[in-house]
Amino acid sequence: MLFFLMLITAVTAALMGGLFYAYSCSVNPGLGRLSDAAYLAAMQSINRAILNPVFFVGFMGPVFLLPLSTWFMFREGMPPAGGWLLAATLTYIVGVFGVTAVGNVPLNNALDKISLQDDSAALAAHRARFERPWNRLNTIRTLSAIATVTMVIIACLKSSL
Repeated sequence: MLFFLMLITAVTAALMGGLFYAYSCSVNPGLGRLSDAAYLAAMQSINRAILNPVFFVGFMGPVFLLPLSTWFMFREGMPPAGGWLLAATLTYIVGVFGVTAVGNVPLNNALDKISLQDDSAALAAHRARFERPWNRLNTIRTLSAIATVTMVIIACLKSSL
């Protein structure tokens, strides 16, 4: 049972790391080449489309699975692995979930209220308030998710699962 729990934990965290990494190295640079109106329209569309059950399972999975895995590791008498999982839990909850909830979501909500019918100067100002902060926060989420997956793998190796 612990093996499968760890496997699902690692996979869900890896899915998020992969999603954020893909944004960092391809989606964001591609969107960055668009005009202000096209950029804002694309981000509004992406932000609406990502709110779906498949995303939520991957995103919320580690929030529940990491603490559960940590508890099981300590309960099974594997403190080195449990320590790695505790670090992974804190990294994900603060660096991925927390950054998303406190940073990206408010930016997305503000973006959603923007009228794409505004004049070009207003659209440029909207983009300036959104793009760089959102990309910076996404980089934090990317690095945090990758660190989380790395720590889960180390925990698996330490526990001999």
